Amino acid sequence: MVFSWVLVAVLSFVLAIVGHILVMPPSLPSVLGSTVGVCSLAGMALIWRDVSSRMKGEGRTLSSLLSQYLAVKGVGWLGRRQRKKLEADTLNVKLVQEQTLLKRLRKNADTCYGRQYDFNSITDSVGFRARHPITTYEHYRELIRRIAAGEEKVIIAEKPLILAMTSGTSGASAMLLSTKDTNTEFFLQGVAVCLDAMGRAFPATDSLQRTTKFFYSPAYRQSEAGVPIGPNSSTPASSRHMLNLYTTPAAAFEVPSEKDTLYLHLLFALKDPSVGTLESNFASTVFYAFSALQDRWQELVEDIEQGKVSSALALETKVRSRLEAVMKPDPERAAQLRAHFQEGFRGIAKRLWPHLHLVLAVDSGSNQIYGEMLRENYCQGVPFYSPFYAATEGLIGVNLWPQEPNRRYMLCPRSMFCEFLPESSLEEETPRTLLMEEVKEGQNYELVITNASGLFRYRLGDIVKVVGFHNQCPVVEFQYRRGQMLSVRGEKVSEALFLKTLKTAVAQWQGAQLVDYCCAESGIMGDSIGGSDPHYQVFIEMKGVRNLTEEQRYKLDICLQQDSAVYKSFRVKGSIGPMRVQLVAEGAFKELRQQMMAFSNTSPNTFKMHRVLCRKEYADFLLGKTVS
Repeated sequence: MVFSWVLVAVLSFVLAIVGHILVMPPSLPSVLGSTVGVCSLAGMALIWRDVSSRMKGEGRTLSSLLSQYLAVKGVGWLGRRQRKKLEADTLNVKLVQEQTLLKRLRKNADTCYGRQYDFNSITDSVGFRARHPITTYEHYRELIRRIAAGEEKVIIAEKPLILAMTSGTSGASAMLLSTKDTNTEFFLQGVAVCLDAMGRAFPATDSLQRTTKFFYSPAYRQSEAGVPIGPNSSTPASSRHMLNLYTTPAAAFEVPSEKDTLYLHLLFALKDPSVGTLESNFASTVFYAFSALQDRWQELVEDIEQGKVSSALALETKVRSRLEAVMKPDPERAAQLRAHFQEGFRGIAKRLWPHLHLVLAVDSGSNQIYGEMLRENYCQGVPFYSPFYAATEGLIGVNLWPQEPNRRYMLCPRSMFCEFLPESSLEEETPRTLLMEEVKEGQNYELVITNASGLFRYRLGDIVKVVGFHNQCPVVEFQYRRGQMLSVRGEKVSEALFLKTLKTAVAQWQGAQLVDYCCAESGIMGDSIGGSDPHYQVFIEMKGVRNLTEEQRYKLDICLQQDSAVYKSFRVKGSIGPMRVQLVAEGAFKELRQQMMAFSNTSPNTFKMHRVLCRKEYADFLLGKTVS
């Protein structure tokens, strides 16, 4: 969701100027002021000189280059403007949060829900927290069902754009509302600000190089009232102007198969040696792309050499014709690629695309492992920028420090009204929340949000650590999801802690490289494992290891005891049994990913691997893939 549909509208406006440039006389008025600054042929000459200085690669049309130039300039201007506004907001967080809350309440006061809680009479956050309870998804399930059936003004005043499905990492996938306001905020307070931060940290991204965006057009179904149901993402092909920014042609976004679309992304990326950025929502998608590249590079090189699209792809005739129309035999590029691949895949990204400046993808939380593998292997020497902390519920925070290794996100004070539940009070029936100006550095909290799409005092399930402040605004690091925690005896081992332990153990296994992992509590396994004390079932996919010794399995258990005193105490008492560590076959997690997406109707763009399995079917699948 790096580019929301709002960006499509903005770019459509900015880039439409290109058509006027090509047909209007030299006295073109300055439509975008200082951003475009073109009033004469002399102005056009200055722009062309600037464009030329930024060009890398060949085969770009004048229209394409000018479109991208204006996009970069237009969004750059907007980013600076939004960053300035954000900085001002961080100087008075309490006031801005109150304004954000009251804006939400006033807009939705004349709904069934607003009248139930008398939003019109609430004048501040104190009154709001006194009148409205803390909520979970069950509080909204029936209300959203009524909206899906066509009822209006149930929770929000406007009709939702889509009924957005969550990724379901903490249980069943939930259906939430996505509105124009949610997406506008995501673009203005998230996309624009992060593009400004990216430009400051990585000036080379300002060049007129295309981006390879690993994106898959989502499938939607319709509710009874005709509201689209599906993931909260939009295709770059929804605006013809945006296609000038990307290596993948429009026809590829019409291909329904993820596997075939990925092949096309790779094919057209490989054709262009001047690619500047690799982009996706999550680092996992980039990792899977390089894995596919390693498997299919010979087929891809052959297509480039012969100027065709592989017959193995199940493409409609019209789509294939449009794709092959932009393919021309290129034996020289094919020979370059073949030589690069034959050298091996460590550091392959920089060899394929010598002007590659950045990988733009979220690599925190459950995606941390994929970011690390990319940096260590395929993308050695390429900077990464993890721009957002966001969810289906909307934008939560932005990373203003692209070059720092720890992924920190400043909470956006105008995106959501935020409350904080101290980690020590998560199990209380009526816990007291804190506000932005009340949280303490070094403490963990669960986020409670009020957003622009009908969630009020909603427990997000994300535990974050306040690691500092930007002026008055909290800066957080994501810690774990409440539903992604191991706890067979109340010991509560978080995803972050378990991954740290696993990496420590794997580092002591000679030649071993971690590819993927997940865990299950023995309670969900049933008869699959027979009777024993409660314990953790751990599934690991590795490179460089064909089987695990008992000593290696035991080492993981010992490492967790060293990292968690509570886990150790239960192990010493015998109330938790030793871990069962299973090595699964190569590719097992790719297959598991497909099963999970099919079950939850999740798009590849929004999927996050479940680190703690909550469904027995998934654990049984991995048991069936066990090789050691």
